[in-house]
Amino acid sequence: MPAPENKNATQARRDFLKTTTAAAVGSSLLTLPGLQSAVFADSSDILKVGLIGCGGRGTGAANQALKADPGTRLVAMADTFGDRIESSLINLGKIKEISDKIDVPEENKFTGFEGYKNVIDLCDVVLLATPPHFRPEHIRYAVEKGKHIFAEKPVAVDAPGCRAVMESCRLAKEKGLAVVSGLCWRYHQGMRETFANIHDGMIGDIVSMRCSYNTRGLWSHERQADWSDMEYQVRNWLYYNWLSGDHINEQHIHSLDKMAWAMKDVTPLSATGTGGRLTRTQEIYGNVYDHFAIEYIYENDVRGFSRCRQQDGCAVDVNDQIVGTKGKADTMSHEIKDHSGKRLWKFRGKSKNMYDAEHEELFASIRSGNPINNGEYMTKSTMMAILGRMSAYTGQEITWDQAWNSQEDLTPPAYEWSSMAVAPVPMPGVTPFV
Repeated sequence: MPAPENKNATQARRDFLKTTTAAAVGSSLLTLPGLQSAVFADSSDILKVGLIGCGGRGTGAANQALKADPGTRLVAMADTFGDRIESSLINLGKIKEISDKIDVPEENKFTGFEGYKNVIDLCDVVLLATPPHFRPEHIRYAVEKGKHIFAEKPVAVDAPGCRAVMESCRLAKEKGLAVVSGLCWRYHQGMRETFANIHDGMIGDIVSMRCSYNTRGLWSHERQADWSDMEYQVRNWLYYNWLSGDHINEQHIHSLDKMAWAMKDVTPLSATGTGGRLTRTQEIYGNVYDHFAIEYIYENDVRGFSRCRQQDGCAVDVNDQIVGTKGKADTMSHEIKDHSGKRLWKFRGKSKNMYDAEHEELFASIRSGNPINNGEYMTKSTMMAILGRMSAYTGQEITWDQAWNSQEDLTPPAYEWSSMAVAPVPMPGVTPFV
């Protein structure tokens, strides 16, 4: 087990969430816009890649990053747990295309809650794939150090985290740093053309939207005798609100992001919702819900209806429809019809694997000196998920402004390998908005 972390780490996170602007401005003055990107204008230069968060998604991101550009090398890795680093390296080493691009000596493997700093210090491009709770601090440090970023979704679990990420991404733009989001559908060609047609008016003015992410249960790790409460929660991060933001944030954000995309990332005015836990009531499921249903209200009375479910034995439905005055778009089938059912358009082309595409475009943007910055939409879509969660947890209508300015900070009392109580399951009508 990694050594206990400094008790001051938790307070440090709270301080940085309050003072992100002041902390980052000094470093932003040291780097002229575009300088970091211009350094790598020649594809013969090696871009050193660091991975923070070595689970399945992080390992996948490392594979995609190393395939995306011939001049990439994986040079450093960090995870809260050393066994995750080793399993990730074993899996990456089995991929023939990238096996010669992995150069991570023992001294470049870092564990614990602070290991991310060492990785960022050693790399040019960092892949952030830890539980979402840690994303705001990792993004902030990477921007301070002038590093390009791939950030898995979502990018925060609470409003203070979202505000910090938005500010960090603003500074990244000033410094000429790339920030690419793991909201991968925005890198799918069929989806891009579908939304381009929506924005060009093929379905007319949007009047309503529906998105659904109803799926089955996910993985969990059985508790071991030597695990503390903190270790058990971090290893099973999906089921703890402070780590994942609940599944409306961790998984359903893909659906909500498409709703946001349809609206050109104009935020909703408010949300009302419901949710709870009916089938996942055992202790192993922490304090998250197993279903949500949220109604988002936009200007001109446009409504967005969202539902998500993680319940075994139930029908799976992952789909989105955007309805306009002239027709309807089915985004997952990349098809638009008028209200009589006549097909107006369907995507007939081929799309690259969207996980590959987001990394290919990230590295191409670095090489070209025109870095991508997805910071605004990835933060707004995260906040949209948190807004929905707030409305369901409290049973109240919550406005966007209320949610964005919320003071609820889900940071635990300390980052220590010790006992830690699980927060109560939220109760609508009882749980307050903070």
